[in-house]
Amino acid sequence: MNLIQQAYPAVEPDPPVVPERGAIGDVPSHLRLWIVAVLGLAIDLWSKDWAIRTLKPGDAMVLIENLCSLRVSLNPGALFGIGAGLAPIFVGASVLALMFVLYLFAHSTSRRWSLHIALGLVLAGAIGNLYDRTTQSAFVVRFSKGGREIGKLVRETDATLTIGDFPDGAHPRTYSRTSIEPVVRDFVSIEAKIASHSLWPWVFNIADALLVVGVAMLLINFWSDRHGHAAPKPSADSTA
Repeated sequence: MNLIQQAYPAVEPDPPVVPERGAIGDVPSHLRLWIVAVLGLAIDLWSKDWAIRTLKPGDAMVLIENLCSLRVSLNPGALFGIGAGLAPIFVGASVLALMFVLYLFAHSTSRRWSLHIALGLVLAGAIGNLYDRTTQSAFVVRFSKGGREIGKLVRETDATLTIGDFPDGAHPRTYSRTSIEPVVRDFVSIEAKIASHSLWPWVFNIADALLVVGVAMLLINFWSDRHGHAAPKPSADSTA
């Protein structure tokens, strides 16, 4: 080795950077997304059907004393009953959410397994509640002076509505026509209290829970991405 080679040793070239495989063309990524979505949707729809068939209006099945019970509640609103009467807006928002989920998946990489699971949970929850809202012929809500009557539509005319107990239409009652709204079937009630104040006053379903968990995982993923991009890169002097 001559003096020049000793003074200026050869520098090995950096290995070529291999781009990450996109999720849209990756079979394991699709399996993560669609298995979570299909299982979540199946559990949500089955549990709603089971609750409606098993629990009569006003009945409650205690799971954990003073903590959690099951009771049927037909919800004309959005997540946890918020926004009653705005069903068309929520249907449109659900469709946009589904499109956004697919967009995020298509622009992710095959290594983002936690993101794919989160998107599967959101997909299952959104489709589960969208299914209920688009089967409105089976769900009727009557608002009258702040109250409401909820049941199955038995008969309607231009001036009246006849509704019965959900889901079989028993004990039909006829009312003056006021409004018909699609509803979502809820049945999980949290009864834990602190100083007589309920910790969670809303009745919800499996789809709501899937949405909350999925959105929380998405936020963690977004925060992790932002934190990773914000990390300072080592300077040339420090790596010399």
